[in-house]
Amino acid sequence: MNILLIQKAGTDLHHTLFSSETSRLVLRFYHPKKKSCGVYISCSTLSSALSLVAELRWYIRRYVREPLFEWERGIFFTHELAQDVYYERTAVLSPGWKYRKLYGFKDGKLVSTVPMSPGSTLDDYHQEYAGVTHAIEIWCNEDEVEEGELIGEAESPGNPDHED
Repeated sequence: MNILLIQKAGTDLHHTLFSSETSRLVLRFYHPKKKSCGVYISCSTLSSALSLVAELRWYIRRYVREPLFEWERGIFFTHELAQDVYYERTAVLSPGWKYRKLYGFKDGKLVSTVPMSPGSTLDDYHQEYAGVTHAIEIWCNEDEVEEGELIGEAESPGNPDHED
């Protein structure tokens, strides 16, 4: 089980986490890796990944756009779905999960989200991702799948209209 913490725009999450003694102590056994879009952390189980996210919740609220959990290579699921799987046991993950979306990245920044149709694959969305350098599939709950959006300047931290 791995965690991908997608950093908010204008944040160097790896530097932020290691400049704080508190988060350094929490992460001392995990050896997080810096990625262009945030930080990647290897954990042994879903329970340990959820526990680590809970321990880092202050940093996540402040500096992270979204914590994601890697189900298998290239397929991630949301924090809400992870909690449903582990705590509520209302979801059982299996290949061909119905509620999915794509995150498109360019230069390490999240630039678009697109809901995926049931039965579709990442390759089916190639044309919609012109200019996107990397895309990942996100599994989520039904209520987390929303209309696709382009993420732009409205989310930059210097914009007074931006809400956290």
